[in-house]
Parts: sequence; structure tokens; C-alpha cells
Amino acid sequence: MSAFVPTRTDEPSREKRLHEPHSPPPSRPRHRIAGADVSASIAVFLIALPLSLGIALATGAPLQAGLVAAAVGGIVVGYLGGTPLQVSGPAAGLTVVTAELIQRYGWRTTCAITVLAGVAQLGLGFVRVARSALAVSPAIVHGMLAGIGVTIAVAQLHIVLGGTPHSSVLDNVRELPAQLAGVHAAALSVSALTLALLLAWPRIPGRTGGLLRKVPAPLVAVAGASTAASLAGLSLPKVDLPSWSSHALAALPEGPVLGLVAAVLTITLVCSVQSLLGAVAVDKLVATRPELSARVGRSDLDRELLGQGAANVVSGVLGGLPIAGVAVRSSANVQAGAVSRNSTMLHGVLVVVAALLMVPILEVIPLASLAALVMAVGIQMVSLHHIRTVTRHREVLVYAITTLGVVLFGVLEGVALGIAMAVAVALHRLTRTRITHDEKEGVHHVHVRGQLTFLAVPRLSRALHLVPQGAQAVVELDGSFMDHAAYESLQDWQNTHTAHGGSVELIGRRSGVRIGEPTGPVGLHLDGTGAAESADCRCHPWTAWRNHQCEIPESQASRDGEAGEAQEIATGDSDEAGPPSSTGASGSTDALGDTGSSDGTGELATVDGAERSGGTEGPAGSGRPDESGADRAGSGGEIRGTVGGTDGSRSGRQLARGISAFQRNTAPLVRGELARLAREGQQPSQLFLTCADSRLVTSMITSSGPGDLFVVRNVGNLVPLPGQESGDDSVAAAIEYAVDVLEVRSVTVCGHSGCGAMQALLNAEPDGPLAPQTPLRRWLRHGLPSLERMSDEDRPWARLAGRAPADAVEQLCLTNVVQQLEHLRAHESVDRALREGALELHGMYFHVGEAQAYLLAEEGEEGTDDVFDHVGVADLSA
Repeated sequence: MSAFVPTRTDEPSREKRLHEPHSPPPSRPRHRIAGADVSASIAVFLIALPLSLGIALATGAPLQAGLVAAAVGGIVVGYLGGTPLQVSGPAAGLTVVTAELIQRYGWRTTCAITVLAGVAQLGLGFVRVARSALAVSPAIVHGMLAGIGVTIAVAQLHIVLGGTPHSSVLDNVRELPAQLAGVHAAALSVSALTLALLLAWPRIPGRTGGLLRKVPAPLVAVAGASTAASLAGLSLPKVDLPSWSSHALAALPEGPVLGLVAAVLTITLVCSVQSLLGAVAVDKLVATRPELSARVGRSDLDRELLGQGAANVVSGVLGGLPIAGVAVRSSANVQAGAVSRNSTMLHGVLVVVAALLMVPILEVIPLASLAALVMAVGIQMVSLHHIRTVTRHREVLVYAITTLGVVLFGVLEGVALGIAMAVAVALHRLTRTRITHDEKEGVHHVHVRGQLTFLAVPRLSRALHLVPQGAQAVVELDGSFMDHAAYESLQDWQNTHTAHGGSVELIGRRSGVRIGEPTGPVGLHLDGTGAAESADCRCHPWTAWRNHQCEIPESQASRDGEAGEAQEIATGDSDEAGPPSSTGASGSTDALGDTGSSDGTGELATVDGAERSGGTEGPAGSGRPDESGADRAGSGGEIRGTVGGTDGSRSGRQLARGISAFQRNTAPLVRGELARLAREGQQPSQLFLTCADSRLVTSMITSSGPGDLFVVRNVGNLVPLPGQESGDDSVAAAIEYAVDVLEVRSVTVCGHSGCGAMQALLNAEPDGPLAPQTPLRRWLRHGLPSLERMSDEDRPWARLAGRAPADAVEQLCLTNVVQQLEHLRAHESVDRALREGALELHGMYFHVGEAQAYLLAEEGEEGTDDVFDHVGVADLSA
């Protein structure tokens, strides 16, 4: 558990330990290597050594080739690459491709193919197309890696059982029953021990486990199995490293030209995509360490591609395996505290030293142990997280086709099948449009789901002509694109329908979408009024939860208010006005270009079917607002009239718009779940106690939904001690209800940066406690123990991971979370549940400006107390 060191306002001597938030650490002379880089390089080396040998074994290449690739990847890519903390070397994702090339062309030609693939990568890097490689669908990439993982696992299973793998997956599967019938007990026992250590080592609990886990699990697994095999005297095939003088180097490629070209393209594709995706993932890991992100910076993907190409050229010339960025080693490098590319290069130097001086030790390792290690890596490449992700995005078919293609036909063929399936799925989604018509209370609703293109015009026309002449119609467009053919069809029908006395209302599903001229995926404006209306609006249509900050000119807002109070009818005489609204027997009709929304959001200013407001009721008692061009050309469609009983109330209108957006967009999606909760009652798993600050959206920062959290909010996220509530038992009652009745399994106290309550406590009069003059002052008395705790010299300060608190306010915010957790333990229901082991307490701190969450580490972890650790945003899998 990492720690941070806070400041105290009453100890000037401690201020020297602070620096500006997020500032880079003091610069060091360039010739010196940071101690963090040295320790990180050792950790990465201990992981890379057994994995490099195992991958070389799985490919059928000389075992020295794995060491050559690890050393070149560390030194060359570490020096030239654009991602300083990414570690490159022989990757499991290249195992299947390399094994196939060795069987088909031989080892020396495979080395030449690696050189040519490196040259191709250099060319791609010079033309700066690295970003384009990220355009490949993640479902294809994950499917490719999953297929490779399945192939690796099935092949290595034969070695684990004491046999020899075949060249194809189908042959390996076909021969598996015979292999199981003739299991080699010694090989199986060594492999089982390797897998057991590999799985159990990271799960050792307690403080001792925290110290032991600093030694990488792959090293422990291989070393433990090798030691056990040697002590037991087992007769097993072991690592054999011939003299380096006999090591085979690259030769001129021999074979059919088309086959060699396909092999070069395959190596180039897999190496480049895996390395670039790894670079992006490393950026995400670095972002979880604010003190490091400013020093390292974001990856230069084109430079990374150049570095990978240069490394493959060198590795191929020296007789090494193809090189790519390796997720396991990169993750270990970042987590071990590396601060520069020196750690990557040092790990390569250590591999060279091991290859030259540790040959006797390496030759003790059983091949079965290395096979078990690589088999575990292959299994991990079939990630359940990736499967859930592609399923959620409805791309599981692309994932499955790619995986099966790689397993049955090969990497290049599988990727090609995946790309073809992804294109087919995209075309299907583009052309699939569902159009429905129904009638409710005399209003005809036409709902269009999907993209509205010329292919859907016949169905759209049939649905629109089901609306009788003179009827009131609502057309809801639930999509992001309308082409010109669909636009003309819709406009022609609207003109005809309104000419026969009917009314038409067009609604866009997304916030900010105005039905108007065809502008592509963002808006659907049919005339020029939309742009004028939204000129002063800064609302983002893709963030419906975001606080809207539309700038309405003061003069226009004043006119809108006066018009709402006087209930005036707009006349539409302005030269800048759009087409005047048509009024028929059933009421006024919006022109197709009319937005019918307020402040550029595209939302109905209604609740449960109330009409949109742009003025007062239209002529002839139509019951609908008459919107003139002058009205539309003014304040961006600001709603006027009475909303919620308050004339001209902007806050009331904003509330109405928000509720209307919920009713139309969100309610249909959550109605089923809310109905279930209504039947079964609430069963939240957590009590979440936090501040009333409007910037803390609990469901957003915890990714929770209805029924997940029982939330209690107050000023300062305070928990009064029992007996000191001063007549306010609301917090204590909520705690008792949550623990005893709802039986929540955890209670979280969440503080945040910039808390006004903590600022008020710091600014209180130093001569005495807060005077109970107002309800707020009386309430803040419950925060005085936090202030006293921060000033207590005998108590450790609460600390952040990675940096010091920005100021005394942040220090008090952190201390307050720890103190309120102590107050929680004083409540009888909480104390009883803790003693019974039925409840857990958690502390959390949310930095609003950074959008970064910190969790209070458990007591005793890594030997320190009251430490808030980063909550990571990315994880790299093997």
C-alpha cells in the first residue's frame, strides 16, 4: 500500500515536503538511473526469463531465440520506442504464427521473414499510419488473441501430459484421448505443481502475502517446480541451451513468393496491432499515477511502430523470435514503479547477462514446467471480460467468427473472416430500420428506430399513410442519420398532411437533436433556423446528465419573461422568421424545420404529455403553442409561459425538460427493472454516506443503478456520535435501518475535494468551538472531532497514494472520512454487525477536478494506516 504525506498548517517545518500538485518530481542528472527503474527492471526480468523460454519452446524455435528476442526487445525498443514504459519481447500472441512458419519454411527462413516484417513496420512508421491500426474493431483483436490462446493451450496440454504436440489444433484435439490414456506421471506432476504455484502465489493473504507477492508468480512457479523435480530425481526433458557459437542466424528466404509475402504481412499485422494496443493500455495505466503521467507523457504511436520495426530487424538478424509489446511485462513494469525507459533497457541487459552466465541454472528447468506456464498464458488470453464487453456491444458474432477462423484456418485467415463479418454487421445495422405505427388517445405515433436511409423509404411511406387526413401525428426519429431521400419523403408527407388540416410533431430521441435540415449524424435540421437557435448553446447531446450551461442573452431572456407573464401571442412578422406555422382544425402545425424544443437540447418541455411551450395557446383554441419565426429566431427556442406554476421560471423549465427527457428516453429502459424492485422491495448491498455537494453523482462514480445503493447525504458527510445528535436522529436512523432492516453488507463514507463544510471548519474562530447560532453551525459541530484529529500530534495523518494533499482543506477532507468511520463503529447496530462479520466499512475520497477516486486501504495492509489508494482505470491481461 502506497502512501501520501499531508500538510499541517500548524507545523511550518513540514511544508518543505510538499510540492505543487501533479508537478513532476525534481529533475535528476541524465547519467543517473533512478532506483525505481532498477527495482522495476529486476521485477520485469524475473517475469521475462521463464516466459521467453516457454514461448520459444511453444513455437519449436531454439530456446536461445526467446532470450535473444527478450534482450533485443528490451534494449532496442526501450531506447527507440514511443512508449517508454512498455516492455517488448517474444509475445504469446505470436506463438501460433511463428510455429507455423518454422514448420513450413524452417527456422532460418523464419528469421528472414521477421527481418522483412520489421522493415515493413519501419515503412508504416515513416508514413505515420499507426493511429489507423487502432481502427480495427476490438472484437476482431480480442477474437484473434482468443483464437491464438486456444491454439496455444491445446498444444501445450500435450507437453503437460508428457507427449508431443501436433501442427494443427484439430490434430491436437483428435489425439488428446490417446494422450490422456498414456499420461506421463512425472511430467503431469511437475506441470500441476507449476500451475498450483502460479494460481496460489498472488492470493496469499495478509502482510506476509504482500511481501511475498513482490516476487513474480511465474518465477516462483518455475523455480518451485524445477527444485521439486530435482529433489525428487524425476527424469524429465529439460531446457537445453547449446553453445552460442552454434546458434542459427537468419538466411535468405526460400519458398514460394506469395507464401512469403503472406507470412510477412501476418507477422507485421499481429506485431503492430498488439504493440499499439498495448501502448494505449500502458497510457491508461500511467494515467492512474498522476505523479508519473506528467513526467512520462502520452505514447507516440508512430515512434513506437518504428522502434518495434527496428527491434524485429535486429532480432531476426541475430536469430531471435518476432517481437511485440507484451502486456504482462508492461503491466508489471508500471506497477513496480518504473519512471522512465531506463527500466525497460535494464531488463534487456539483465536478460543478456542471464543468457551468458546463467546457462547451468536455466538447464535445470523441466520443459513440462515451461509448457504449463505458457498454457496458463494461453488460457488467460481467452478473457471473460472481453467476451462480456463484445456481447454488451452486440459484436459477439464478430468475436466468435474471428476466434474460430484463427483456430481452424490460421491467424491471417481468421482476421480476414473477422473483418468481413464486422463489415457485414455494420451494413446490417445501417440498413436495419424498424418503423411502427400506433394510435393512443386519438394521436397517431410513428416511431422510427435506426438509421433512416433510402432503403427504408418504402416502409416509412406505408407507415405515414396509415395516419388519417386531418389527424394529429407524432413522428419520433430514434436514430442519428437521415439521408436526402428519406428527408424529402418525410417533408413531402408533412406538407401534404398539414395542408389537409392535420398537425405533425417531430421528435429526436437524443438530447440536442433538432429535427431540421439533414446535417448528418449530429442534427437533422430541415431549414436554417436550427443553427441560429443553437448558436449560444453549449450543451452536449451525448451527456444527458451534464449540467446545461446555455448562454441566453439578457435582453432576450427579459423579453421571454415578459412574454410569458403577459401571455402574448407571437405574430411572426420578422423578416428572419422561418416558415409560418399552419393552423388547422385540430390546432397549429409545426413546420418540419421547427425545433419544438428549449435551449438547444431537443427535449420536450413537458411532463407526462404536456405540450411544448413557445408562447401561448395558438389561435382558435388549438391547445398548442403558436411558434412564429420571430420567436424561433431569437433565444434559441427558450420556452415561455407557465411551467410548474411559476411564470417565466427558468429553473422550473429546466426541471420540466429534465423530467420530460427521463420520461421519454430513460423510463422505457428502466421501467421493467423498477417494476421488479417495486414488487420485491429494495435490497441494496451498500449504505453510501456522502456529502450533499451537487458535484457528487453517486450513481455515476460507482457505476450503480436502481436498487444498488442506500444513499444518505448531508453537509460534510458527517456521522454524529450516538447521544450527540442534538435532536436530529436522521443519520442514526438511516444507519440503523440500513444495517438492521436492509442488512447491507458494507457501509462507505465518501468525502470529496473542495468540501465547503471542511473549509468552514478550518475558518472557524480559533478561540472556541463553533457557536450554535444557526442550524448549519450546529450541524458542523459534528465535524470538530475531525479537526481535532488532524491537529493531534500522536495520531498518524490520513494520506493519499502518490502525492501529498494540495492544501489543508484536502487534508481535513481525508481526515474527516477516517474520523466518521470511527463514529460509525460507535453505533450499536454497526458494532454488532462488525463483530458478527456481517458488515464491512470502507472509506472513499473523490477528487472532483481529477475525476479520480481513492479507496481507504484496509488496516494493516503494507504496514501503514489511513492511506487512500488510487482506483485504477485499466488492467492489462496476458
